[in-house]
Amino acid sequence: MTAFWICAGVTAASAFVSLGFSVAAVLSVLHEAQTLAMYALSRSVALAAVSVVPLIGQTRSALLTIALAMVIVQALDALVGGTIHDRMKTFGPASLGALNLVALLWFLVT
Repeated sequence: MTAFWICAGVTAASAFVSLGFSVAAVLSVLHEAQTLAMYALSRSVALAAVSVVPLIGQTRSALLTIALAMVIVQALDALVGGTIHDRMKTFGPASLGALNLVALLWFLVT
């Protein structure tokens, strides 16, 4: 059961970090880009809300689904960071995604 809680915690942390960056984007961008930032925020709110479900219901399938979604989100965020040549926006999400993937794999084998 330890693998479940670690995977759930890492997944929730990943979702809430993503949410934090989305909130920061909405608050800091100019009017023209704010619409795009609000779309990203709406998706981040949904992912953060869903990441809490396994913590409450302790369901394996819910954790598997959201953990996999967050691994994909972080991997894609790392690709975006690489595309814009920003090391922090590349290695931050890549590290969090890798940690989430390791936790997910550990959860799957236990």
